[in-house]
Amino acid sequence: MNIAIMGAMVEEIEPLLAFFGKYETVEFAKNRYFLTSYKGLDLIIAYSKIGKVNASLTASTMIEKFGAQKLLFSGVAGAISSDLGIGDLIVATKLAQHDLDISAFGHPFGYVPEGSVYVESDENLRDIAYQVASEKGIALKSGIIATGDQFVCNSERKEWIGKTFDADALEMEGASVAVVCDSLNVPFFILRAISDGADHDAGMSFDEFLQSSAKISAEFVISMLDKMQP
Repeated sequence: MNIAIMGAMVEEIEPLLAFFGKYETVEFAKNRYFLTSYKGLDLIIAYSKIGKVNASLTASTMIEKFGAQKLLFSGVAGAISSDLGIGDLIVATKLAQHDLDISAFGHPFGYVPEGSVYVESDENLRDIAYQVASEKGIALKSGIIATGDQFVCNSERKEWIGKTFDADALEMEGASVAVVCDSLNVPFFILRAISDGADHDAGMSFDEFLQSSAKISAEFVISMLDKMQP
């Protein structure tokens, strides 16, 4: 089975590459893809660079060029819900694009004609995550994640996104990956570790907790792989 593991920034995949140790590097479309194997699984690992366009390109490439049959996203996010603190893990039940706005035509925020506001992640992969969390004694949260091409560090914007989309966390790639995978019928899973509170202190918190939060997320994904062996 070919499984893609994706992050947005190099810091989000460095713990994975360090764990697997040996890998082949393939350059394609101004990016690098790292190929390795683990317990009978063929893995394609990449970071997309920040933003929805880069994330869509990378996810599409991992599926169409490298043959990924499932996609796991590991990375960090800002908290909206007061139940989430730095380092907490949240799995997306569904995702929406908070910066997509054609409300002038009477549509809800995040909606595209012939589409929907939300894209739901794969239930089976979520179940694997819940099993891992239970075995490790991790309080894994689940909820809606909102995606947009902006680093939110504004309390008013954060509150608007939370209220409009009933969102628990926000980031800059997940919903675009969801759209790609849903369109290409590839089961996907989005895991985020909280690195900041998406408020006026977000920039400082993000820099401080990026690497530690990314490592928490990556280690969890590796544990999921152990349950996905063929």
